Amino acid sequence: MKFLISSNIRLKLAGKNPPVNEEDILQCFSNRVGRFLEDTREDNKTDPPTKWFISETDYGVKLKVVFIYYPDKGVAIRTAYAPNEDELRIYRKYGLGTEK
Repeated sequence: MKFLISSNIRLKLAGKNPPVNEEDILQCFSNRVGRFLEDTREDNKTDPPTKWFISETDYGVKLKVVFIYYPDKGVAIRTAYAPNEDELRIYRKYGLGTEK
């Protein structure tokens, strides 16, 4: 899987708490359980659509990974960060189907 991460996004990821790097994102894709959710908010609509999921790194750090998949190019990473409680609840309900 080819990741497309601009230098601006790399800088933004490095400034997150905890800092996030490409290896962390790869681990989250590899460890993912559940499905990708689509960001349908009007301000975030893209073509192709912006998708996201929550997964853990190999060290158990939970991250929300936001990306756009370009079939001919790869996966463009938009951001990745520690999810808040609302994002966790949404992903449990719609991504994992474990919450009603």
